[in-house]
Amino acid sequence: MVVSGWKLAPASRDFLVDIFPPRWPDLVADHVTLDAQATRRDPPPPRPGAEVIGHADDGEGLEVLVVAIDGCPDRPDGSLFHITWSLDRARGRKPVESNQLLARSTWRPLRVPIAINLMPTRF
Repeated sequence: MVVSGWKLAPASRDFLVDIFPPRWPDLVADHVTLDAQATRRDPPPPRPGAEVIGHADDGEGLEVLVVAIDGCPDRPDGSLFHITWSLDRARGRKPVESNQLLARSTWRPLRVPIAINLMPTRF
């Protein structure tokens, strides 16, 4: 199994870091997952239109940016497209917890979406 999705382009990452300084000590800010159970035979997804549309922080070591892909925040698996933004590994926090955070709490929508550049990838 491999993960299929999109890497955050370096210029978009740098731009977002200026807008959202990481609240927690470990900046992740790396990718958006499309399919966490893809196979090596699956092609990478196409390059999407992408915007950051929201923010969530549980106050306990995990911060997430919600992303709309081609205008939709909903992933095919029923979760939300997102970028794990920052976390506190010293508190035992892990990037995979971002899905649970978004499932159990309300995220705050941005007043104005922020366009970002994502590059198709598998990892």
